[in-house]
Amino acid sequence: MNWSGLEALLSGVNKYSTAFGRVWLSMVFVFRVMVFVVAAQRVWGDDSKDFDCNTRQPGCSNVCYDHIFPISHIRLWALQLIFVTCPSLMVVGHVKFRESKDMKYTTSHNGKHLYAHPGKKRGGLWWTYLCSLIFKAGFDAGFLYVLYYIYEGYDLPRVYKCDMEPCPNQVDCYISRPTEKKIFTLFMVVSSAVCILMCICEMVYLIFKRIKKLMLKKREADRKMFVESHEMAPLAQPRSMYRSKSSMRVDPTASVQNLSNDKAEEKTSKL
Repeated sequence: MNWSGLEALLSGVNKYSTAFGRVWLSMVFVFRVMVFVVAAQRVWGDDSKDFDCNTRQPGCSNVCYDHIFPISHIRLWALQLIFVTCPSLMVVGHVKFRESKDMKYTTSHNGKHLYAHPGKKRGGLWWTYLCSLIFKAGFDAGFLYVLYYIYEGYDLPRVYKCDMEPCPNQVDCYISRPTEKKIFTLFMVVSSAVCILMCICEMVYLIFKRIKKLMLKKREADRKMFVESHEMAPLAQPRSMYRSKSSMRVDPTASVQNLSNDKAEEKTSKL
C-alpha cells in the first residue's frame, strides 16, 4: 500500500485544522503509519509460517490458526488507518467545493467573492469538520473494541489450546515472537487511545469556541439595543410633555365669552 500518497493528500488538511488537529495528524503518520510500515509488517510477516502445533495431523495447524487469528493484526490495523484518515477528506472536499463555488460566483458577479476565506470553519464547514472528528474518534474506538472482542483482550499468550477438527485431541499451538507482538499491539492500542483523546479535546475546543462566539454576539446585540434605547429617550421626552399639555380637556359647549369671564374671575380671586 502506498501510504506516502495518502500522506500527501491529507497534508492539506493542516491548513484547515486547529492545533489539536495538527497534533492528531502528526501522531497518526509518525506513531502509527510509520511504525506500521517500518516495523509491524515485518514482525507479523512470518506469522502463519511459524505458527506451530504439537501434532502432525494434516490441516490441524491451519484450522487452529484460523480459529485463533480470524483476522491478522496487521490487516486490521491497515483497515483502521484507512477508515480513520478518510473522514479528513470530507473537510478537504468541502473546502474544494467552496472554492469552486466562489470561483463561479466571482466570474458572474464582476470580481465579487462569495466567501472571504473558503477554508474558514463557518457555517456548513464547521459542521463538516465536527462530523469528521466524530467519525475519526468513532472508528478508532470501534476498531479497538473489535480487536479486544476478537482476541479477548490485548494480550498474546505464548501457548494456545486448540481442539478444533480435524485435530485428534486438544493440542498446544505456539506463535512466533509473542512478546514482541504484544509490545507492538499495546503500542498501537495506546496510540489509538491518544488519538481518540485528541479528537475529543478538539471537539470540546470547537464547541466551546462556538458557544463563546455566540455569547459575545448576543452581548454585543444587547449593548447596541441598550445604547439605541438611551439615545431615543431624550427625543421622546418633549413629545410626552407636549402631549401632557395638549391633553388638557376643554368643555366644547362653553362659549368664548364664558371662557373670558372665567379667566377674569380667576384673576380677581388671585388678587
